[in-house]
Amino acid sequence: MLTIADARHLALAAQGFARPRPAAVGTRQLNLVLARLATLQIDSVNVFARSHYLPLYSRLGPYDPQLLDRLLFQRRAPYTEYWAHVAAFIPAGDWGLFGFRMRELRERYGSGPDSFLQTHRDIVDWVRAELADRGPLRPAQFDHELRRATRGPWWDWDAVKNSLEHLWLFGEVAIAGRRGFERTYALADQVIPDAARVEVPRADAVRELVRRAARAYGVATASDLADYWRIRDRRAVLTAVAELVDAGELAPVRVEGWTSSGRPLPAWRHHDAVRARSIDATAILTPFDPVVWFRDRAERLFGFEYRIEIYTPAPQRRYGYYSLPVLMGDAVVGRVDLKADRSRSTLLVQSAWWEPHRPVEAADRLADELRTAARWQGLDEISVGRWGDAADEVAGALSAARHDRT
Repeated sequence: MLTIADARHLALAAQGFARPRPAAVGTRQLNLVLARLATLQIDSVNVFARSHYLPLYSRLGPYDPQLLDRLLFQRRAPYTEYWAHVAAFIPAGDWGLFGFRMRELRERYGSGPDSFLQTHRDIVDWVRAELADRGPLRPAQFDHELRRATRGPWWDWDAVKNSLEHLWLFGEVAIAGRRGFERTYALADQVIPDAARVEVPRADAVRELVRRAARAYGVATASDLADYWRIRDRRAVLTAVAELVDAGELAPVRVEGWTSSGRPLPAWRHHDAVRARSIDATAILTPFDPVVWFRDRAERLFGFEYRIEIYTPAPQRRYGYYSLPVLMGDAVVGRVDLKADRSRSTLLVQSAWWEPHRPVEAADRLADELRTAARWQGLDEISVGRWGDAADEVAGALSAARHDRT
């Protein structure tokens, strides 16, 4: 039986939080974190910093985001994008692991007589032909060609974008990089190495993905392992788990408090998982960090009930537009709603909240982390709002200016 403290230490060590932040961060350190996580979720919200920059900052501390951009977006980059844990970066060499998903998505969205591919066949064929003739293209370049057209079909621009997205989900098209946050699309054979495009048999792919999820989590339930890659076939996940147990890579365990309907919830520990003697990290997490992205696991592991309130009407928000969990030691101790006001070079702490069990030095540690986060984003000042039960304490620790709720 693992105590909940054991489980937290195993999980946070597997995620890289048992190690001190390095004195300097280069490409090697970024690659090591990406290998540990196995995937990096993408989200377009840019209130403080885009989500894919944050997991590396949380583990490594301040680094140059342009280093990550070059790693992810350079021509023939070692990483690409796919629907892994929703839209996410993966190693380009892992493309074939998702062949089963590409086929399933094509069957779901591209095979029926009323499917987009069938009802917009001319547009889809034109998009394929443009990519074949011209190579990687940004959506704006397709738009330019459409606007120049003087004869032939004049298609709805949304249909072109939908064609690109469908072909990407089906594996015919890959993302060849981004300019700013605008994707560049290419035929998969133009950017994904030939060997990586070989489809891995479904059972083998699921087993490998479950193996990677187990290694990234340290200790996990079947639901945790399935959610890491959004695998809906629970039977396939359990089959993969059984095979990994037989191979000695996973071991069944029970975790204190992990129950379902009053019965122990089956869980497994990866054979490489090591319980750290102590976790001394202080980190601000994106909502899409593997530590908290599966809300059921976050509540089970940390007693942390979490939801994103971006789509909640402002008067109904409890914690703020984009509240970020605060990890301190082996616990999630609070949340802060951050906004980068670049016109005033100021980090706005829109709200700050504590969880019930925080260390006595929590305000000072969070203040230090907020100063570090502001410097990382090139912001000179910090201002703290008046919303939240931690706001006054954090503002005092920072000796910060205050602002009213915006």
